[in-house]
Amino acid sequence: MLDDDGIRTLLTEARTIALVGASDRPDRASYGVMAYLQQRGYRVIPVNPQITGEHLHGEFVFRDLDQIGEKIDIVDIFRNSAAAGEVVDAAIAAGAKAVWMQLGVVNEAAAARAEAAGLQVVMDRCPKIEIPRLGVAAVG
Repeated sequence: MLDDDGIRTLLTEARTIALVGASDRPDRASYGVMAYLQQRGYRVIPVNPQITGEHLHGEFVFRDLDQIGEKIDIVDIFRNSAAAGEVVDAAIAAGAKAVWMQLGVVNEAAAARAEAAGLQVVMDRCPKIEIPRLGVAAVG
């Protein structure tokens, strides 16, 4: 698990974030977080099998991580704790550098698998909160 310095470095170096559980509903946290991350200069690729093929904040929505076909720095997980394990396994298979489990998402076994595979792990935090708290500059 990354400490504040590790999280700051991860967010500073990252450019592409796959957001799993992206929603097209403005009242959902993932909708606002995706827009915020884009405003900060990140490329955010939405992943949600229920709205595959649509566009969200100008980006094509993919069904699965393995469909993206490009380098992913962070996989941001907006799924429940039980479902996070499956997403972590997909992030490992996709060659992501890090997994980020959102507020309330805690899966110790999945985090251990990710770390064992060489991925950085952030758990039970939100980048929309961490970026201003840690003073992370906009990317790009």
